[in-house]
Amino acid sequence: MDGRDVAVALGRGALAGAVGTAAMTVSERLEMRLTGREASNVPAEVAERLTGFEPAGAQAEARLSRGVHWGHGILMGALRGGVALTGARGVSATALHYGLMWGGDAALYDALGIAPPPWAWERSELATDLLHKGVHAAVTGAVYERLAS
Repeated sequence: MDGRDVAVALGRGALAGAVGTAAMTVSERLEMRLTGREASNVPAEVAERLTGFEPAGAQAEARLSRGVHWGHGILMGALRGGVALTGARGVSATALHYGLMWGGDAALYDALGIAPPPWAWERSELATDLLHKGVHAAVTGAVYERLAS
């Protein structure tokens, strides 16, 4: 494996992650319509805590949240490319990617003081997060496998 192989895997992953983020966004919108849940501002909170940047108003915070949501989803797609570099394929690669993505996010939220550890989350909150990140991982994995074949 050389640098080109790594770049190709990460690039394929980023592209797959963009498709996975689109699918996750659709699943979130559908779920929000069904449940009446408001859009999450967690992506903006992460950016604010990491950078110290404070958006000016609710609209700016919503734009920041959308941007971080998409950037994170694409980056997590690149992570899926990294998983493929280990030799993992198919369902096992998707499961590993999902675990790394979801676990990393939960640990980050806890470390930044945005949310407690997942075992302290409300069940509906936990189920919602697991569902949507599962959609992202499944779609990203399927697209990645197709691109790599």
